[in-house]
Amino acid sequence: MVEKFCLFLVDRMRKENPEIDDERAEIISYGLQLLIGEIPKMIITLVTSYLLGIFNLTLFMLLVSIPYRAFSGGFHLHTHIGCIISTTLYYCCIPKISNYIYFNSQTKIVLVLCALIFGIIIIKKYAPADTENVPILREKERKQKRILSYITYTLGLIATTIIKNNVLSNIIFFSYLVQTIMITPFAYKITKNKYGFELYNETSKAPTA
Repeated sequence: MVEKFCLFLVDRMRKENPEIDDERAEIISYGLQLLIGEIPKMIITLVTSYLLGIFNLTLFMLLVSIPYRAFSGGFHLHTHIGCIISTTLYYCCIPKISNYIYFNSQTKIVLVLCALIFGIIIIKKYAPADTENVPILREKERKQKRILSYITYTLGLIATTIIKNNVLSNIIFFSYLVQTIMITPFAYKITKNKYGFELYNETSKAPTA
């Protein structure tokens, strides 16, 4: 339903702007699907978090995780139902679980250092993690997002060692760690996604008949 609505909007746009070609129309349609698809996802996620008694914690997680997610990228599930389920689980399970986990200061520092090393390696190799439908092809843009991924990830982990509230600290730590895993080839493989940048390079280097 969302896809049909977005195609309708793009068709109207193309009638008013004939210069929009098929490739650009496809990109616009996909962008609209992501934007419009976010509305029901957020409503369902927030309602679920309210019913679970973690509404404020989910809001906190949304605020602290969005910058790193925006810069580092990640896979997209191929159905709206899948996106809704995964988004709800991500923003509700982590806050809920964070209530029941406690790390002492020494353990937390060790975990943060390990996560920092892991994150830097993954970001260097795979961020920004794009998709086939929305590839990030300009090297300048890729470099900027990679640098911002380093910065937001590092600042997030530093915050986990400074914040005294154990639950809030856990939310930042686990949300950033899970997001980092989401840009790995393993995550892309199990969700049947492909990196748009790599796919473009493979196609451009393929010999022509």
